[in-house]
Amino acid sequence: MKKLVAEFIGTMWLVLGGCGSAVLAAGYPELGIGFVGVSLAFGLTVLTMAYAIGHISGCHLNPAVSVGLWMGGRFSAKELPGYIFAQVLGALAGATILYFIASGKPGFELGGFAANGFGEHSPGGYGMTAALLTEIVLTFMFLIIILGTTHSKAPKGFAGLAIGLGLTLIHLVSIPVTNTSVNPARSTSQAIFAGDWAVGQLWLFWVAPIVGAVIAGLVYKFISPEQD
Repeated sequence: MKKLVAEFIGTMWLVLGGCGSAVLAAGYPELGIGFVGVSLAFGLTVLTMAYAIGHISGCHLNPAVSVGLWMGGRFSAKELPGYIFAQVLGALAGATILYFIASGKPGFELGGFAANGFGEHSPGGYGMTAALLTEIVLTFMFLIIILGTTHSKAPKGFAGLAIGLGLTLIHLVSIPVTNTSVNPARSTSQAIFAGDWAVGQLWLFWVAPIVGAVIAGLVYKFISPEQD
């Protein structure tokens, strides 16, 4: 239960910090943080939680990460359902808090609410194939970073930094394409509030990250110098 509570809190922070930076801070001409700021915000949420709850739950914060770690032999299958439930619930809590904060401003319009999308809902107008490939490849790389930096032979104490910076880089690459998911829980939480088109496109942001994570788990088991 302590692990699940930690995952709930961590995923709530990821959505509140990452999506919150996009919804609350990115759009002001004079103060806006832009794509770079939002990318950094997502990376910082993971970096801070890695050191805050990594020793409790492993700081997955993402169903695709949990699946990838399972495929890589680092996580028990029996713990998967509980972790995924806690992550989705935490993401929904973060999105709910964000909604109530954002709607406290006169003239608030929900809009896309930092949801993920392709086609006309892609920030750069990228189609479904480009979105699918982007989410698979970048989730694959994210899991390679996680599996590599948390290996017993990796330098100690730097995993959180590498993973946080890795997520920042992923956002710098893919915000224009899909608004960056690589995390089904994050995508679900925002889609529920955005509704309609976001819910209709949500399948891609579950399928692609999990496919990328599964491939990464298998590949890392092959290239790893030994079982951790």
